Amino acid sequence: MAQRGIQPDSAKFCCSICLDLLKDPVTLPCGHSYCMSCIKDCWDGEEHKGIYSCPQCRRAFTPRPVLHKNTIIVELLEEMKKTGLQAAPPDLCYAGPGDVCICYLCAMDEHKGHDTVSAAAERTKRQEELGLSRQKIQQRIQDTEKDVKVLQQEVEAISRSADKAVEDSEEIFTELIRLLEKRRSEVKQQIRSQQEEEVSRAEELQEKLKQEIAELRRKDAELEQLSHTQDHIHFLQNYPSLSCLSESTHSPSINIRPLSYFEDVTAAVSELRDKLQELLSEEWSKISLTVTGVDVLLPQPEPKTRAEFLQYSCHITLDPNTAHRLLSLSEGNRKATQMAEKQSYPSHPDRFTVWCQVLSRESLTGRCYWEVKWKGGVFIAVSYQDISRTGRGYECGFGCNDKSWTLEFYNMNRHFRHNKIKTKIPLPESSRVGVYLDHRAGVLSFYSVSETMTLLHRVQTTFTQPLHAGLWLYGDGTTAEFCELK
Repeated sequence: MAQRGIQPDSAKFCCSICLDLLKDPVTLPCGHSYCMSCIKDCWDGEEHKGIYSCPQCRRAFTPRPVLHKNTIIVELLEEMKKTGLQAAPPDLCYAGPGDVCICYLCAMDEHKGHDTVSAAAERTKRQEELGLSRQKIQQRIQDTEKDVKVLQQEVEAISRSADKAVEDSEEIFTELIRLLEKRRSEVKQQIRSQQEEEVSRAEELQEKLKQEIAELRRKDAELEQLSHTQDHIHFLQNYPSLSCLSESTHSPSINIRPLSYFEDVTAAVSELRDKLQELLSEEWSKISLTVTGVDVLLPQPEPKTRAEFLQYSCHITLDPNTAHRLLSLSEGNRKATQMAEKQSYPSHPDRFTVWCQVLSRESLTGRCYWEVKWKGGVFIAVSYQDISRTGRGYECGFGCNDKSWTLEFYNMNRHFRHNKIKTKIPLPESSRVGVYLDHRAGVLSFYSVSETMTLLHRVQTTFTQPLHAGLWLYGDGTTAEFCELK
């Protein structure tokens, strides 16, 4: 098997005998072309047979064809040489590892002009390589089939879990609807019952008043008739009994007290609706995050550009029940400001009492991204819900325990903190930090946001609970705000 070759772009103009560019090309009656010297040498070796064949298609010719130079190919080769196509240099005319150029005459053991190996030896070598290739392919097939089987099991598990979740959710919502329907019916029945009672009382009083009016009119008529009598004795005898009035059957306060109907009931029901809407809005964000946090596949690569991060942006609000009393919340509970005087927050077990900290209302699972801009000294944190809220030490401070992680920006301090361990971080390029969370993958990354995303710190861990975004403000007038992302 010949080991010489030519450059690929000139392969169509090569001689299949010498495997080089055609020299003095001639074309046989069958259409195949060869170097004149190559085909002459080939046919000279067949002179004793009296039959002359094409080395490629094996078409036989008798008598021996007269060879004529193919001027068209000559011109084409000359033109191509002018445009840069050249025969490969001698040191590049050999096939690389794994390459084979098969010469017809060498295969027939009738040509001695090439460095050759036997076809059997080359086949043995390639057969071994083929066996190794098949082993690799079969191993990949087995691995891929395992992955397919695992994914099929995941698909079935997802479907079962989703069906069960839908069934359970439907049952729970049906119970809620049934409860609301019951309460609605009870309110309606109570209103109607009260209506019937009050109407009955009013009608009873109304009847008594009508009777009183009739009695008064009768007495008034008798007095009028008495006033016209000419008999003085008769007048004096009857006047005392006619002028005496009985006590009124109703209280005079009925005319002065404000009327009270059922408008207050409507106001109370409206207040209940507003509270339910607020509660549903709070809880729905948790439910939605839980649903979108379902992810059975391998973690996706962490985003690189801000546009990619924004695909996971989430709306975060601060929970007033957790805010320290020196923190004032504004901008729809998305901004916190440290004040000099305490705010009038009611007592609540979730409220931070030592450090000026606040947690988000929303719990965070799945992949989430948010941005915070600030002025002054601030700690940008994530924390578990069960972090301590009271105490004189740092057990309730973000980053000072194993339940929270935080970036510290205060004076010249630029640190990442977790479980009392501080790690120095680069100076951010702007007062805007992006936070990326992949809860399932255990990835928490902080970025300085400007024209580019500059990584400040990255955590790889295992999160055991849903997380909440947190802020720790340090110094009067310090502000921090969750940015609106589009």
